[in-house]
Amino acid sequence: MPFLADLLRSIWDRILDNKGKVTSTGGFFFGIIVTLAFKDLYPDLEASYRRRIRQLRGVNIPHPVPGQTDYVRLEDHTRRNSKVVTDLEDARRTHDRDDAEQIPVGIEGLIGNTPLIKLRALSEAVGCEILAKAEYLNGAGNSPKDRVALFMIDHAEAEGLLVPGRGDVVYEGTVGSTGISLAAVCRARGYGCYICMPNDVATEKSTLLTNLGATVERVLPASIIDQNQFVNLARRRAAEHTSSSDQPGRGFFADQFENTANYMAHQSTTGPEIYAQCGGRLDAFVSGAGTGGTISGVALALKPLLPDLKIILADPQGSGLYNKVKYGVMFSSTETEGTRRRHQVDSVVEGVGINRLTANFEAGMGLVDDAVKVSDEQAMRMARWVVQREGVFVGASSAVNLVAAVRVGRDLGKGGRVVTVICDSGTRHLSRFWKGVGELAVSGRQEPEELDEILNMER
Repeated sequence: MPFLADLLRSIWDRILDNKGKVTSTGGFFFGIIVTLAFKDLYPDLEASYRRRIRQLRGVNIPHPVPGQTDYVRLEDHTRRNSKVVTDLEDARRTHDRDDAEQIPVGIEGLIGNTPLIKLRALSEAVGCEILAKAEYLNGAGNSPKDRVALFMIDHAEAEGLLVPGRGDVVYEGTVGSTGISLAAVCRARGYGCYICMPNDVATEKSTLLTNLGATVERVLPASIIDQNQFVNLARRRAAEHTSSSDQPGRGFFADQFENTANYMAHQSTTGPEIYAQCGGRLDAFVSGAGTGGTISGVALALKPLLPDLKIILADPQGSGLYNKVKYGVMFSSTETEGTRRRHQVDSVVEGVGINRLTANFEAGMGLVDDAVKVSDEQAMRMARWVVQREGVFVGASSAVNLVAAVRVGRDLGKGGRVVTVICDSGTRHLSRFWKGVGELAVSGRQEPEELDEILNMER
């Protein structure tokens, strides 16, 4: 050991000069000694620090087995970094593969799984939860009719009634939303689209249809018994196409009112989505009925799971379904002798309300518990109330749904939960429904500040 003692004494002499101060050479040697010492000490400090942090977070970490550590020594960092890079690359490849599997394919992949939102201001004002299925966020035609259009086309393809690339054309009679959804899905599938519609519906709907590539034929409003009524005309146009030797392919009449793929779309998708999003907890479902597909399909999906659930029809003025549900008689006051006007359903509300039973409504009619009648003015004032307090710009049928949902919510009281549907945006209803809303605002009438004032209006 004398040799080691002499070496240490020599190093120490080099560190200090004759005045006892550290020399530059001495500082160099001193740094080497400290580095070598800390090299062995650092991993122990690091391991101790990590164990302490995990203990503070409540993680029970056992002491390492003798001879093993839960750290990596400094001299292993090169190999460790190489392994980290490999792990990151593997993780990225896995993530990329998973993302590819989750990417929707075409606009069909954007249909369904719409969010269920709580309308905060409306819920607070009513005293129970008002939840709305945001069907206007469907990605093809931006309404619940996206589901219907996709189901009808899928079923027609499965039965050989539609064949891509053959020159087939889908024909439909509609006041707008179903036609828009069909036009979008037809474009994606390679079919033509021919829409017959009344000439008094909002002009923005026919403009949108034209821009989607559909052929639009606008006709005078007429009763269903008239062969030139828009639905009957669409059926005839499809038959003419099929029998024509001058046109390629065939015509397929979608027939949204009687085609049961309509309600099955909602029974298979909308209803189960609502049940899952609510965690199985809801007291009432409120919806209007045009074709009847939404209310029937959702009722058929939810009633077997929730026997106490109330299914409530929201019906606009001029429609006969309210009386059919309440009293078993299809009748509207607008059909009284001397009072009937030019519309079968005389209302500014488009898309809901009808004076006949359709196959889709009949499929679930026995499950409908009650009905709420909604006037045009109630719907318009509700639309304004919601856009002012929720920032949600709803269309006409959605406003009808919300009036009825509020009335049902008031009856349920605190702790109740009502689910309804926001069908489409107000941007499709500017020239009729929202024009009426604007006229209310300048009519000089007192503005109702409370929901009770809207509910208590004459219906």
